[in-house]
Amino acid sequence: MRRLIFVGFIIAVLLAGCYSKPVRHLASDASLIRAGESTRQDVLRYIGEPDGHRTVAPGVEEYVYHEERKNVFGRTPLLGSVVGKEGDEMLIITLTGDRVSNVEFRTVGKNDRDWADDFTWDEVR
Repeated sequence: MRRLIFVGFIIAVLLAGCYSKPVRHLASDASLIRAGESTRQDVLRYIGEPDGHRTVAPGVEEYVYHEERKNVFGRTPLLGSVVGKEGDEMLIITLTGDRVSNVEFRTVGKNDRDWADDFTWDEVR
């Protein structure tokens, strides 16, 4: 009976290692979209529905795609949600009418704002 439980546990651990969820690669997705050439339909076909959407001006919209970058431990099942992340990736696509007018890819690391902790916020004279 113990042997059967042990084998079941090993199989469960191995199957957990096979778990994966679809991941977007925003950097490569950004290369599929070309400002001045791509249309709204191209954006939706290649990247999908945006995580955020806003109207900037009449006839001008922004689509925002966001993804967390996780380190090796952050991608493991069960532990991944507890372990911190490396940073964020963001893709901002500006549409003027039905055409893409600008594509901007940004990355932000978790330590990018550490300088603010050490900076003396005294008034400069």
